[in-house]
Amino acid sequence: MNRLLPLVYVFLTFFSSSVVGQLGELAQLDAQYGDEIKALVQHPKVIAAMNTILAEENNTQANHIYLTEIPAPPFKEDKRAAAFKELLNQIGVDSIWIDPVGNVIALRRGITGKRTIALDAHLDTVFPEGTDVTVRISNDTLRAPGISDDTRGLAMVATVLKALNQNDISTQDDVLFIGSVGEEGLGDLRGVKHLFGPTGPGIDAWISIDGGKIGRVNNKGLGSHRYRITYKGPGGHSWGAFGLVNPIHAIGKAISLFVEKAEPFTRYGARTSYNVGVIGGGTSVNSIPFESAIEIDMRSVSPLRLDSIDAIMHEAVFEALHYQNSLSRLGDTLTVVIDQIGNRPSGELSPTLPLIQRAIASTAYFGKRPTLTRGSTNSNIPISLGIPAVTIGRGGDGGKAHSLDEWFVNEEGHKAIQLALLLLLSECNVAD
Repeated sequence: MNRLLPLVYVFLTFFSSSVVGQLGELAQLDAQYGDEIKALVQHPKVIAAMNTILAEENNTQANHIYLTEIPAPPFKEDKRAAAFKELLNQIGVDSIWIDPVGNVIALRRGITGKRTIALDAHLDTVFPEGTDVTVRISNDTLRAPGISDDTRGLAMVATVLKALNQNDISTQDDVLFIGSVGEEGLGDLRGVKHLFGPTGPGIDAWISIDGGKIGRVNNKGLGSHRYRITYKGPGGHSWGAFGLVNPIHAIGKAISLFVEKAEPFTRYGARTSYNVGVIGGGTSVNSIPFESAIEIDMRSVSPLRLDSIDAIMHEAVFEALHYQNSLSRLGDTLTVVIDQIGNRPSGELSPTLPLIQRAIASTAYFGKRPTLTRGSTNSNIPISLGIPAVTIGRGGDGGKAHSLDEWFVNEEGHKAIQLALLLLLSECNVAD
């Protein structure tokens, strides 16, 4: 018996009812895309590919564990990149390479190659070098740093490629299977920024797999500015050199001034946030420090409001500098260095865009309610450029992301891979 058929019946039933009413205002579905997915899931080769994904469950998990246990700390993703490149190469692609910033890019040529569609998951984790990434298995639960975010996505990308190859599915458009670097933290999306830069491969539509269950349709980018603020001074003995300007005192003043002005600003208008997440400096309790620094994260759904809170931060930093220098009784004055360590653009794509509609329709196929979301993902860059892009969830169940006790349970995890396959094929056009 074909194990896929019951899903087809569920899908047809779903779309025979009032889809707009079920999905809500933010995820309305144009009937033509529902019809497109209905036709696609009944294509014999697509049915076979969906069943291949189900049959590959053990191999997908083996790849998932294998890649998780290869460390990929920030800016040091090269070992995992090499392993992922070899995995995709063994499955079979037309060409494969690692670009100058470390992204793994595998090309599967289409019949016409008029467009290029990318399926992406990120290689990097948030964990520093030396972190134990051994996968611990307890019943059906996998535990390890990075097991969900985003090593599961990498295993999914590989299984989608295998399902296409094993069932001889040709597409009209070229497809790139990508393992990208720099998605997390101070990586600042450097991998995807390069992919969409002047020397990139020319991507026409972008699909990322990242955290979350089936239902996530991320069509909006949450912008952020991140800074490291460093005050520098002469430093000296807390008693013998009392009267010198103090970098930590300046830091305290800057934080106080920033919060005082940012707090009322963020209580109105488009949602905006701020956070001083790191503070450091000094060498001993009885020494006036020669240097102190903080790291600040600011986010907003609005580019204009992000620029505004950025301006508030700068004003506070320089006001604190001038205030601390006004207290000087001897020695040199303080200086300040403002380094931008993160710049992720905001943006939003219309829910009526074909790629977004196809993501909604592909999600609804599995009987899930598609939810349009905003996030800080690899899709931020193409979204900000107006290029069709979406981030979908890795499925299954998981939790404690970015912690040493991160976990994943493969609870119907194959459905998220099948969803990724459907979305990819609907966008790049099955050739036959």
